[in-house]
Amino acid sequence: MDSLPSSADYNQLRAFVAVAEALSFSRAAETLGVTPSALSQTLRGLETSVGVRLLHRTTRSVSLTSAGERLLQEVTPSIQGIREAMDTLRRNGGRPSGRLRIHTFRSAAENYIEPILGAFARDYPEVVLDITLDDEVVDVVGGGYDAALRLGEVIERDMIAVPLGPPMRQIAAASPDYLARHGVPLHPRDLLQHRCIRWRWPGQAHAYAWEFFENGAWFEVTVDGPLVVSDKTMAVRAAVQGVGICFTVEYALLPALHTGELVPLLEAWSHPFPGMYLCYPQQRQMAPALRAFIDAVRDEASRVDVPAIRSLLPR
Repeated sequence: MDSLPSSADYNQLRAFVAVAEALSFSRAAETLGVTPSALSQTLRGLETSVGVRLLHRTTRSVSLTSAGERLLQEVTPSIQGIREAMDTLRRNGGRPSGRLRIHTFRSAAENYIEPILGAFARDYPEVVLDITLDDEVVDVVGGGYDAALRLGEVIERDMIAVPLGPPMRQIAAASPDYLARHGVPLHPRDLLQHRCIRWRWPGQAHAYAWEFFENGAWFEVTVDGPLVVSDKTMAVRAAVQGVGICFTVEYALLPALHTGELVPLLEAWSHPFPGMYLCYPQQRQMAPALRAFIDAVRDEASRVDVPAIRSLLPR
């Protein structure tokens, strides 16, 4: 930010361009809304600052020196660019426009972003959505993102968080064939004797330890098994094939549970935790494009029929 001109520098250059274009202190002063004497003093300050005369002044005329002509040629494009940028902002007013960079967990993108893409593009043609699908937890501000969709338990404390749905829970599941061959675990710690399909959180070196709830507290079970994946969809598909026991969010298992390809396990120890949120940095004035995106995602989230989804679970 130190490379930007100071307000005094800008005001002096703006005054110089006004006089150079009008070749009259009185007309330039009228345009800028100042007195001719104040404008003359501003120009003298600029000449003192740069150490060279920019204007020839007589009682009847004003003309540019060679140095003044060079300065006018160099600063006019920049001044014009600022004018055009301000005019564009005024024309757009509160209309959403510009680029929005969004970081989202894959499951959140599938449930809350993909369904709105068509309508959002039609309603806000001047907005460019730049979406990164990644299950790694990144620094939203440091990564240059405007917003992120992620689980509530991994949101930074200084972020504004908008809930998109009810609490979630993770459950273990296995195929009937696997359970017939290896038996049914009766407590989470029994998983230590089973073949488990592990998941490694992107960006982490070690596989995720499965979390369960008992007597008012969470505890972890560090499982082992023949397969480690970075994508939970593959873990579910492997479990359907009898590779082992998988562990993931309940809604991701619903199709396989509904068909009987997987059997839910250890549900008494599966406790709800904060669900999916849309989060963004605190800001004094929100960009119209971000407000439009937040409203669209929240509207889509309100359409999710949680009771209907839960009715698909096997009884």
